[in-house]
Amino acid sequence: MSARIRYAYLKGHTWLYRRNYPKEVASLLGQQALKQSLKTSDAKVARQRAAEVNARYEETVRQALSGALSLPQSAPLEVVDANEWLTPTELGLARLRATLQHSEPVRYEQAIVPKTTVNKATRRYLVLRQNELRPSGFKSVRYSIELFQSKYGKQKLTELAREEGREFLSLIAQLSPYLGKSRRTQGMSLDASVEWSRVSTARITGRTQRRIWSQVNHWLDWCVYEGEMEVNPFASVRFDAKVKHQPYAVPADKEVRRLLEVHDPVIGKVLLLCLLSGMRAGEAVGLLREDLVAKGNLGQFFHVRPNKLRLLKTDAAERLVPVHAVLEPVLMELPHSGPLFPDLKVNDITKRFAAIRKKLKLDRKGLVFHSSRKWFITQCERTGVPEHFTASIVGHKSARSENGITYGIYSAGISDEQKRSIVDQIRLPVPG
Repeated sequence: MSARIRYAYLKGHTWLYRRNYPKEVASLLGQQALKQSLKTSDAKVARQRAAEVNARYEETVRQALSGALSLPQSAPLEVVDANEWLTPTELGLARLRATLQHSEPVRYEQAIVPKTTVNKATRRYLVLRQNELRPSGFKSVRYSIELFQSKYGKQKLTELAREEGREFLSLIAQLSPYLGKSRRTQGMSLDASVEWSRVSTARITGRTQRRIWSQVNHWLDWCVYEGEMEVNPFASVRFDAKVKHQPYAVPADKEVRRLLEVHDPVIGKVLLLCLLSGMRAGEAVGLLREDLVAKGNLGQFFHVRPNKLRLLKTDAAERLVPVHAVLEPVLMELPHSGPLFPDLKVNDITKRFAAIRKKLKLDRKGLVFHSSRKWFITQCERTGVPEHFTASIVGHKSARSENGITYGIYSAGISDEQKRSIVDQIRLPVPG
């Protein structure tokens, strides 16, 4: 359920403001309502901007009414005689109109739109986003923006049109998924990337194309908000590539057993932890010894929270997860202070898992390290745990109760006792 903001509503991914003027003010201004884009998809930002627009609305109405009623009473007599039935406010407006008919129109200076280049605007935007995003997220944004910049960097923002948008879409559809895998292809311009991609028939997926396209459009929307351009010229360009959802595979018990029997010295412990807690790889390698919390007879809990090593994916990701009994001896072998996995990063985990999978000939499509999280969720489902209970443990954002009501809004969440009973039911596959 989206946030409620008075006089604002969400259309697509953008908040819009609309508030009708009183009839007498609408007649004076010649428009029924104040309508304006808040130029954001974030509800918190939209609420703040709506308040600013609302204050301007109130001031406009106040000035219109007070200005009309405070006019000198020297309006032509025919205006007064013909409108004896009017209310004081309407009478004031009639006098204002009569006065305006005899006055010269106000002349406004034409707004000067700064002619910033694409190069300059992208540099400003990337500096801003670097301080807002996690390294992995910023890397993705930077790639998309710099790809666009390499082709259109010298152009003025105001020179960009739908033609550039259509051309950019057609070019990114020709890119190879192997770009960036070697040093030779890193940092290539868009034209050079397209040329290099012709050596094979493989192309990036519609999902990747949409990600690049949406990140460039987000930058252009920011340019509009900053006053660098009047409208996003790509807003009317249709994205036609088909986006296919590629879900992660759920590992079978046999596959889980084979992976654990490897006893890999690099990721063996973190794999076991993720299987028995449902944590994401980034959450697991970001754990500190200080994140282990003792809760009396309920045992230890992992406190998954932002720290100096990593941020979290969503607000819902901050949570308490019971430590499974199988993990107790494993934790004893890990560092007694600081990071539990000081030498591991997510990239190390995913690459190592791919090597183990190849060695074991587990070539099933969609089977990746993140599948350990899906295995945990599946085990919860098979033991009869309600979906919204499982969501509280794994940190899913949109947890819904059985009657369809958004769980996080109306509930303080499940108790630590309930979490403990759920995790204790998880059983690793028995060796065959």
